[in-house]
Amino acid sequence: MVNSAMPPPEPLWRITLRLLATIGFVGAGIKHFTNADFFQRIVPPGFGSPALLVAISGVCEIIGGLALWVPALRQAAGWGLIALLIAVFPANIYMAIHPEKFADLHWATWILWTRLPLQGVFIWWIWAVALK
Repeated sequence: MVNSAMPPPEPLWRITLRLLATIGFVGAGIKHFTNADFFQRIVPPGFGSPALLVAISGVCEIIGGLALWVPALRQAAGWGLIALLIAVFPANIYMAIHPEKFADLHWATWILWTRLPLQGVFIWWIWAVALK
């Protein structure tokens, strides 16, 4: 006998966090193209072509954010976004240890350092909406 019972509905908190993640990643991905100079600036020296890396990461953010809504792609999108968050972490470190290079942004140094542990929060967030 086939069980035709529907799975339980997804909790509202997970749907809400998925929507916010999508808005954040798609928005950030678009910013990689509309404000490419900023993103290219934060690529640490020695990482290759900043323009190429920024374009690739921007495309990945847009695709990954949208793919969170496709059930068949959700898990792959989650792992991809987590890998992306890890891959861009050196840029956050670079900004934190070289705040003088970004003085024109007028960001307090504590903000640059606070971004580092927030990366772990974002990884948990994606895990919660895509992999759990």
